[in-house]
Amino acid sequence: MSVSRRRSIVAAGAVGVVAMLAATLLGLPPARAANGDGSPTDPNIAFVGRWDKSNSTAYVPNWAGAYLKTGFTGTTVKLRQRRTIDLYYSIDGADFTYLTNVSGTVNLTPAPLRAGNHTLLVSYRVVGGSYTGDAVFQGLTLDAGATTLPTPVRPRLIEFVGDSITLGTTSSRVALTAYGWLTGEQLGTEHTQLGYGGGCLVATADGCVSVAAQFLKTGYAATSPNWDFSRYQADAVVINLGTNDRGHGVSGADFQSQYATFIRTVRGKYPRAAIFALRTFSGRYAAETAAAAATVTGGGDRNVFYVDTTGWLPADGLSDSVHPNDAGHRAIAARLAPIVAAKLATTPTPGTTTPPATTPPATTPPAGTTGCSVGYAVTGQWQGGFQGEVTVRNTGTVPVDGWTVQWTFADGQRISQAWNASYAQSGGTVRATNASWNGTIAAGATVSFGFLADTPGANTRPTAFTLNGAACALS
Repeated sequence: MSVSRRRSIVAAGAVGVVAMLAATLLGLPPARAANGDGSPTDPNIAFVGRWDKSNSTAYVPNWAGAYLKTGFTGTTVKLRQRRTIDLYYSIDGADFTYLTNVSGTVNLTPAPLRAGNHTLLVSYRVVGGSYTGDAVFQGLTLDAGATTLPTPVRPRLIEFVGDSITLGTTSSRVALTAYGWLTGEQLGTEHTQLGYGGGCLVATADGCVSVAAQFLKTGYAATSPNWDFSRYQADAVVINLGTNDRGHGVSGADFQSQYATFIRTVRGKYPRAAIFALRTFSGRYAAETAAAAATVTGGGDRNVFYVDTTGWLPADGLSDSVHPNDAGHRAIAARLAPIVAAKLATTPTPGTTTPPATTPPATTPPAGTTGCSVGYAVTGQWQGGFQGEVTVRNTGTVPVDGWTVQWTFADGQRISQAWNASYAQSGGTVRATNASWNGTIAAGATVSFGFLADTPGANTRPTAFTLNGAACALS
C-alpha cells in the first residue's frame, strides 16, 4: 500500500497520554543531544515502555503498547523510519491515524497545521505472528527553525504482562484497543503491554515461550538483552497468563509453583508495585492462580491480589473462542480499572511521603488570583456509549484545595462509571468531585478524571464548565 494511505480511527484514550520516563541508555551512552533536535536522544521526546536504546540513532520498541510522545513547534512533522512499518499517530490529541507500509521520511502532516505548539504521539504496530514490520524510530524532521518541546509526565505507570490477549490480537487497533491500554487511559496513568502471542507462563519442551522468563528481557526475542529495571519502576503489574499452558501439558502443580515464583520475581524488580494476578478469562488454572497469589500473600506480601474475572466478558465479547473483541476489551477495562485504582490510591506516588498527623496552625489564606480552564475530550466512542476525559487546569496563582467540576449534557448522556473522581448526575447536569488523593491543584497544575457514559443518539460536547462555582475557560 502507498505511504499516503491513511485510515482515521477513534482513539482509545489518545488525549493526554504522556510520560517523560528515564532516558538512561543500554550500554555506553552517546554524546548528549541538543534539546529540541528531534533525534532519538532528544530529551524532549518521552519513550514509554521498554525501548531498546543501545543504538543512539535508532530506538526500537520491542513490546506492544510502547509509545513515544513529544511536543513540537511549527506546522509540519515527519517521522524518519528505516524500513517498512505500520503505525498509529495522533497530533494534538485528535483521533489516531493508521499508516500502513510506510518507510523513509513519513509525512504526518500532509495538510500543514496552524503555526504554534503541538503534540505528537506515535505507537508502532506490534511485531509478531505473520507481521514482521521494522519498528525502528530514527527521529523527527520539523520545519526550519522549529524544535521539539518537553511533555509532562504522568506520575504512575502500569505494566500488563500476558499473551496475545494482552497484546490485543484480533481487536480493531491491536494494542490500542486492548484492555491494558484502555485501563491505563481510564486511570490517567502511563501503561505498557509485555506479551508474547501463544506464550505460556511455563517454558515447555515443545517450544512454548515463557513470558515470565522474557519479563526480565528488553524484548521478546530469545537473544534480547536483560532489561535495566532502573529505567523506570512500575506502580502496578497486571498478570494474565495461563491461557496457553494447558495445551502444552503443564500440570496444575507446576503452574501454581512457577506462578508464585514469577510473582516473587516481579516483586524483586518492583518493590512498591501492586501486583494483580488475573483469573484467565477462559478459567484455565483459575484455582492454581488464586493459590499462587495466596502463597505469596501468606508469606507476608500484602500488595498482591488475585482478581476473579468470572463473568467479565459479555456474550458478544469474543472474536473467536479465546480472544476478546473491542467490546470484550472495553468490558474488561471497565471492571479492572476500579480494582487497580483502589489499590493505587493506597500506594503513595513515588517521591512522596505521608507526613505524621498534626494540628496545623491557623493561617491567613494567601493572596492571589484564581482562574481555571477545562479541556473535554471524547477518547473513545461506540454504538450507544462513549468514554470521556475532563482535564482541569488551575490558571490562578493560589492552589485549589478541594474541587467540584460541573457541566450539563444536552443530549441525554448518562454517566455509568467514573474514575479519579466521584460524581452525581441530575438530568443532564453532572457534578464531579475530587477523590481523596487528588483534591489539591497547585497553581499552574492540572488534574484529570474520566468516565464511561451512555448516549441515546447525538453526543454534543458540553459548552460550559464551572470549578467550585466559578466559570472556567474552555481549552
